[in-house]
Amino acid sequence: MTEALREQLIDGDWTYRGSLLQVRRERVRLPDGAEATREFVVHPGAVLIVPLLDDGRLLLERQYRHPMQRVMLEFPAGKLDAGEAPSDCAVRELQEETGYTALEWARAGMLHNAIAYSTEGIEIFFARGLTAGATQLDEGEFIETLAMHPEELDAACARGDVTDAKTLIGLLWWQRWQAGAWPLEWRHVGG
Repeated sequence: MTEALREQLIDGDWTYRGSLLQVRRERVRLPDGAEATREFVVHPGAVLIVPLLDDGRLLLERQYRHPMQRVMLEFPAGKLDAGEAPSDCAVRELQEETGYTALEWARAGMLHNAIAYSTEGIEIFFARGLTAGATQLDEGEFIETLAMHPEELDAACARGDVTDAKTLIGLLWWQRWQAGAWPLEWRHVGG
């Protein structure tokens, strides 16, 4: 990191502490010596799963997202539980939300979707060798799954039907992997 750009913490406090999100307000000293206030969401982290069906289609979900006031098309994803490893969370979320389990997994990388106001980091995983099963949705969670050919998903993104950042990045990562530019290291997890 270029030290000349670093802000120094003066003090801070919690302005909100909810069950999922917390909000901090911090006073910082800027590189030029001036002071500023920073407000941001503290998030426990999450995972995104790009599930690859054997027929070449991608497994997605439709879910109503209250802040957006609409149903969104997105890849399966979920929040890390306290102390949970991202790889364990990915396995759990895929099974809970879609009913599928996977024989092989690959960690692709990390996504920070709102760096100006959130600490949320989303670990990106790919899953293949999928076997269907029963979902185990959380109370109050309502999800429809659907399979799309990558070209269909790409067209939906181009039309603006898909605006979810993690899903857009998941598709980009899939495209770069398919092109041989962003390799994945697969690991067998069972079966």
